[in-house]
Amino acid sequence: MKNTAYISDMQNWMNEFSFSHQVTVRFSETDMFGHMNNTVPFVYFEESRIEFFKALGFMQDWTRASSSTIPVVADLQCDFLKQVYFGEKLEICVKANELGTSSVDLHYLGKRENGEPCFVGRGRMVQLNKHTGKGEAWSEEQRSLFLSPLSIKN
Repeated sequence: MKNTAYISDMQNWMNEFSFSHQVTVRFSETDMFGHMNNTVPFVYFEESRIEFFKALGFMQDWTRASSSTIPVVADLQCDFLKQVYFGEKLEICVKANELGTSSVDLHYLGKRENGEPCFVGRGRMVQLNKHTGKGEAWSEEQRSLFLSPLSIKN
């Protein structure tokens, strides 16, 4: 299996996920050979990240008209381990790996129904103040939610 800089032990890393979201590879997400286009995992990461933030209660706050903060992607990467094909059902796992003052480094795992990893990724999200455009610190409540992801089961 491919080595990635942000994963030191794949099995232990995989065992740390407690949140996941199911997706099915659509025909429109494949090329003429029937395998998933290399841009698609980023769409799956986004969809799963939004569901993860909903489970934490963050999306509900960020989408209120009165909210002064929004989440933005600062960087995002994907490492491909196996080819994925049309019609496959995948589980996209998300976890908060490292928490900064106003940022969080999220890790992603895309795996088949049999548990085999197909692709992995990571990305930094920053909570910005909509008015100043600067990072806004996580509240103590948000920090505690990030630090206790095992309470999130779906």
